[in-house]
Amino acid sequence: MAQMSANIISELRERIAHLEGGIARKAIVLPFGVPEIDCVLPGGGLTFGALHEFAGGGTGTVNGAAAALMVAGIAARTKGKILWCLTRPDLFFPAISQAGLHPDRVIFCEGDKEEDVLASMEEGLSFGGFGAVVGELVRLPMTASRRLHLAAEKTGTMALAVRRWRRQAEASDYVQPTASTSRWRISVLPSEPLPVAGVGRARWLAELMRVKAGECAEFEIGACDAKGRICLLPLSADGPDQTAWRTRGAG
Repeated sequence: MAQMSANIISELRERIAHLEGGIARKAIVLPFGVPEIDCVLPGGGLTFGALHEFAGGGTGTVNGAAAALMVAGIAARTKGKILWCLTRPDLFFPAISQAGLHPDRVIFCEGDKEEDVLASMEEGLSFGGFGAVVGELVRLPMTASRRLHLAAEKTGTMALAVRRWRRQAEASDYVQPTASTSRWRISVLPSEPLPVAGVGRARWLAELMRVKAGECAEFEIGACDAKGRICLLPLSADGPDQTAWRTRGAG
């Protein structure tokens, strides 16, 4: 009887360890390399094995493109091929390349509707052989986001959702809750001023709208360079102070 009880306890412990495996593993993160940004993210960067969302500020095409470039820069700093799922093949790839993501690394998966994008993302995340899986979506229901997060968590692949809208009514969907670990909004600002005539480095306002176990904040950053890296820039002249980031409260 005692031996039987010991066997049952041992089996239960194994089952609990298996169920807690995803939690017990130490999270692996991808730092931005900017201390002011990394310090507000749990673990010091974007978590692998998790879902992260990015959208442009408002419905403008330019802001949406900035969000896509931000994601391209993040994907560029991962290792391995990138699966990019979409319904509209309208990416301007020279710009993506300038953000550090070389075309040889990207596998495009085009679907007729967003359900196809979600299915392709989940399949790619479950495969586990990609540096990151990117999906362009208008809507991301809670159930679908949970499936993507669980698939990412199982293989340790980073899931990146680029939320793109065609009209204001669709943009309002971004306030709906999802299972994402972090949610960002990227808006275009006037480019970095130069001491001589010319166009300086593109400047973005990156708003960390939500992050699990962390604080929301916003930053004025320089756009991704040829290696996918961003930098912190001084606030514009009409900014409230001389620091380049502001904490906005708990996430």
